[in-house]
Amino acid sequence: MKASQIILIVVGIVVVTAVGYMFTAGETPEDYIEKIEKERERQYKFIRFNIDSPLTEEQKAKFASLTFYDIDPSYKVKARLLPIENKKVREVPLTDGSMQRYIEHSYAEFELGGKTNKLLLLQAMDEADKRNFFLAFADETSAKETYGGGRYLNVRQDGKNSITLDFNLAYNPYCAYNPDYACPIPPKENLLDIAIAAGEKNYKE
Repeated sequence: MKASQIILIVVGIVVVTAVGYMFTAGETPEDYIEKIEKERERQYKFIRFNIDSPLTEEQKAKFASLTFYDIDPSYKVKARLLPIENKKVREVPLTDGSMQRYIEHSYAEFELGGKTNKLLLLQAMDEADKRNFFLAFADETSAKETYGGGRYLNVRQDGKNSITLDFNLAYNPYCAYNPDYACPIPPKENLLDIAIAAGEKNYKE
């Protein structure tokens, strides 16, 4: 094989590897951490200053920070999307005893905590973008290090048969800050028997 052919092969491998990296990695670990930190800062500013914050004015005056687990990329998982063929409307109970209607759309199946887990993805009745889902879950940290009523994720389908669940972005419902709010309770399908030591911890005044 000529030297010029070898060079072309090497260049080709480098190009393929680079393109593969663009579509699989997409960002460096530093970029990822910075993205999560920016989202947490945005969340803090909303809770602290926004007129729609669940905090009362008295709470805002004393509010210093939100508490999170350390950012851990292992809690960003690629899940298999398992569609529900006969989609039904689910009446999800809220913390005040009322109900809110969602569509049972699909399940997200993923590996974490040394086992296969499956979570029900719900979709708001008036959701315009059919790739967006609401995920309410509770886990072994609930009522200990995290809010007892569970935590939420807003997730978006990013593949034909897959979806990314980033538990570093798990956040508390409004009722974790103020019991006057009514919040969806995680469905029984979403009570995990593993600890999700990622995302937001319990709010303490």
